[in-house]
Amino acid sequence: MNVIVEQGSIEKTTADTMIVNLFEGTPEPGGATGAVDQALHGAIRELISNGDFKGKQKEMVVLYPRGALPAKRVILLGLGKREKFDVEVIRQVASAGIRRARELNAQSVATVVHGGGEGGVSPELAAQATVEGSILGLYRYDALQNAEERPKDPQELRLVEFATEKIESVRQGAQLAERICQGVQLARDLVNMPPNMATPKKMAEVAAQIADDHHMNVFVGDRQWAESQKMGAFLAVAKGAGEEPQFIVLEHAPSQSNLGTLVIIGKGITFDTGGISLKPGEKMEEMKCDMAGAAAVLGAMKVVGLLNLPLHVVCLAPCTENMPDASAYHPADVIFASNGKSIEIISTDAEGRLILADALVYAHRYQPKAVVNLATLTGACVIALGANVAAGLFSNDDALRQKLLDSAEITHERLWPLPLYEDYSRKIKSDVADIKNSGGRNGGVGTSAAFLKEFVSYPWAHIDMAGMALSDKDEGYIQKGGTGFGVRLLVQLLLNWTKSAS
Repeated sequence: MNVIVEQGSIEKTTADTMIVNLFEGTPEPGGATGAVDQALHGAIRELISNGDFKGKQKEMVVLYPRGALPAKRVILLGLGKREKFDVEVIRQVASAGIRRARELNAQSVATVVHGGGEGGVSPELAAQATVEGSILGLYRYDALQNAEERPKDPQELRLVEFATEKIESVRQGAQLAERICQGVQLARDLVNMPPNMATPKKMAEVAAQIADDHHMNVFVGDRQWAESQKMGAFLAVAKGAGEEPQFIVLEHAPSQSNLGTLVIIGKGITFDTGGISLKPGEKMEEMKCDMAGAAAVLGAMKVVGLLNLPLHVVCLAPCTENMPDASAYHPADVIFASNGKSIEIISTDAEGRLILADALVYAHRYQPKAVVNLATLTGACVIALGANVAAGLFSNDDALRQKLLDSAEITHERLWPLPLYEDYSRKIKSDVADIKNSGGRNGGVGTSAAFLKEFVSYPWAHIDMAGMALSDKDEGYIQKGGTGFGVRLLVQLLLNWTKSAS
């Protein structure tokens, strides 16, 4: 969908569909909505006075101008209560409006910048949220389906802003949103892709394409290379895999950057059976999403390239299957990570932390200012925090933790800070090795983080996104299937880092 920013009066737009809004309880429309109402000879005021439109969030009415306006139809969209209005509401209502426009077979849609006027949100952020909600709200993964009759997506979205002094800010916000959405859509596509297609090799090919498109450096280590690096934890998980493991290193290295290095790491288990510690068969198909962390960091790197951020960013994505092959590693095995730590295997289904361990060790070579890893790591996190509510956040650095929480507040990719108590570390002490890869069912969220902490000596944050990778229903701008969680969060972190350091 082509996004266009226009200066002018929305009632004069030649788009076939127009979207305007009202807050709940507004007695009489003003601004752009008031101008449209005047052109419609008070039709909106009549809806309000008759109680047929109250302005509740996502409430919609379609009006037909019958020649009073150039547009064929007007969608009046409720913003909800003023006191509850924020950037996330903008995304939600923008998504609802554009999806309704698609149902009506609209091909050209003009919209006001939700929240950029009476909403009190800055023009740039309001435009960004309006475009994010609109583009992501139209997302569909139908690449593998036969063509069928369904409404086509609108071909263009016009953001119409009356105030000349706001145009440049609106344009910047819209352009940023378009680029961010490309990264989110990539991550969603990878998670939605079946595991016989979204293989480690496919993940490596995607990384190579990002590198080619945006002049990045890329390296993909195979099994032999991992052996040379003594990545015994990564290789243990890969032992039973039918697909060859791939350790992806994707590096954005601008020619002039004195802001230090940030490393982002994503867990890339392209299918997780649990290995010898086999998972239950019910809903095992959802384990294709166990590479959502890797999908998120690749999506974020795509945005980094599109924005050409003046920041040295390294992406690490260890990718492999976890399968119960005859060659697979066993419970009770002892393996060695690349920093020499010995690990007793309690469960082969606690595999994500193993591949992340070697990635965290590898990150040391960059002398990073900070490292953030994302992983669908534990079912315990879903139970603790709830599905599609928040991801768990562990960090050994207060400043990094706060930076991530600030980013989560803006993007609504929410994080729930959790403690790294020493008690968790005691639970993974082993009788036969340095540590165990599982502290048991109780305390599973904390012990998994404590395990990862054994492999870091820099500012670090671990995000357990197990409850956020998939959605089981369409809700706002997030559709059933892969959510793309983490892309917007990471991009916002990197943007904030760049701004604060410049």
